[in-house]
Amino acid sequence: MEVIKMHGLGNDFVCLDRFLSTPDLEDYPELARSLCHRHFGVGADGLIVILPSTKADAKMRIFNADGSEPEMCGNGIRCFAKYVYDSGYVPKEEMTVETLAGILTVKLSVDQGEAQMITVNMGQPKLKPEEIPVKITGRQVVGEKLQVNGRTLVFTAVSMGNPHCVIFTPAFEDLEFTALGPALEKHPLFPQKTNVEFVRVDNPSELTVKVWERGVGPTLACGTGACASVVAAVLEGKCERKVTVHLPGGDLYIEWGLDDQVLMTGSAVYVFQAILLNDKPKRRN
Repeated sequence: MEVIKMHGLGNDFVCLDRFLSTPDLEDYPELARSLCHRHFGVGADGLIVILPSTKADAKMRIFNADGSEPEMCGNGIRCFAKYVYDSGYVPKEEMTVETLAGILTVKLSVDQGEAQMITVNMGQPKLKPEEIPVKITGRQVVGEKLQVNGRTLVFTAVSMGNPHCVIFTPAFEDLEFTALGPALEKHPLFPQKTNVEFVRVDNPSELTVKVWERGVGPTLACGTGACASVVAAVLEGKCERKVTVHLPGGDLYIEWGLDDQVLMTGSAVYVFQAILLNDKPKRRN
């Protein structure tokens, strides 16, 4: 089996190229659990499957390291778009990608035939509780309280194709990150579980974010989480609509336009390409 390892700001993925393949019965959830294991596999936060589409230029499926299939992945779609452009499958500097969150438009900045910075139109954020989903009544979930691990936290809920629980904090040092992250991910308020972002407002045009990703755990970056953090910060009056988001793996540039579309710009990087062996290698003569 041939795989490609890529990352977006350290959020890393094993990519399977099935663009020219006849659809088969591969067990992608099991492959994700196997390939993404940090000790017994390639090691990654998720598995990206590169597929043809009848609705868009290409189709992306994404599986978390635990085998679950999220609706979208912001860092993943940048890796996906770079690969299908660089490989010649979709030789367009503006392309459409089919995902479980809908069809998204991607623009690529190209230099010497290779995609460099990638801008994804992430669409409109979903703010109605039933669309996120979160078990709270009302038009939006902004500055609501919840109880977790004996603490009361204030959160804002946003969907960027997948659910996010955004919590603002003045400092990360006092956070019980590894305890609060999984407890919030599986909190009863979120029937489909949730991604969790802890956000520090540095100034009106800069946020710093720590991510606990649903089905993965701590990650170095989360594209949809960066978008959700900006949306939540705007809703709570904490930042402007064009923001640099600092993540452990690097920076993303997020703009929530007046047209309600959220644009995410960042890089994607190849790590390696490899053939995985199911058995011992053949002896060379």
